[in-house]
Amino acid sequence: MNPLVAKIHSVLPQTQCTKCGYEGCLPYATAIAEGEAINRCPPGGDAGIAALARLLDRPTLPLNTEECGEHVPLQLARIEERHCIGCTLCIQACPVDAIVGANKYMHTVIGSRCTGCELCIAPCPVDCISMFPANRQWSSDDATRAWQHYQARETRLKRQSEAEQQRLATAAERTLSKNSPVANEATADTPKDSKQQAIAAALAKARARRQAAAPTTDITNE
Repeated sequence: MNPLVAKIHSVLPQTQCTKCGYEGCLPYATAIAEGEAINRCPPGGDAGIAALARLLDRPTLPLNTEECGEHVPLQLARIEERHCIGCTLCIQACPVDAIVGANKYMHTVIGSRCTGCELCIAPCPVDCISMFPANRQWSSDDATRAWQHYQARETRLKRQSEAEQQRLATAAERTLSKNSPVANEATADTPKDSKQQAIAAALAKARARRQAAAPTTDITNE
């Protein structure tokens, strides 16, 4: 990681909420290093903007609430479990694996992992996820753990994607091999084909015998 990007990234809260308009804290840190405004992180709030301003020797700016939303005290997600249908969409949306459950089974939120990003709310088809006050401040330790959980999830998803690509490639190779001329030639003389050829030969011999035994017409007697 670029040293400047790393310093900026260490100041961001690591909630991975995407409210800044980027796909996570690292892309936003990279954009800031390239000149993007420092006031697009609602979870960081004024304190976060001030920290970035000191780090980069830039003027402080008010939070861009029009594009990014308001700063609110830390909130955590909660699933109304009796209404959960087990669709797994919230699990797929959570950037830090803070939701556990299985397909068609009730899901629940691990409170100690939740970053309050709210990304699980929109995908829920039965509107059974809400936010409630955490009654504490988001700390640097929280940010460190959230970043670790985020990295672990990204690594797992990458491995799953690579495994799926390998599976598809293997299936494609098998299909091509099965349909190749060489493979067709190799399988042309199968026991089934040999049996059919023997039957055809026997029928040909039978027709030949019938033709040999059939009476001929003597043209001179007409």
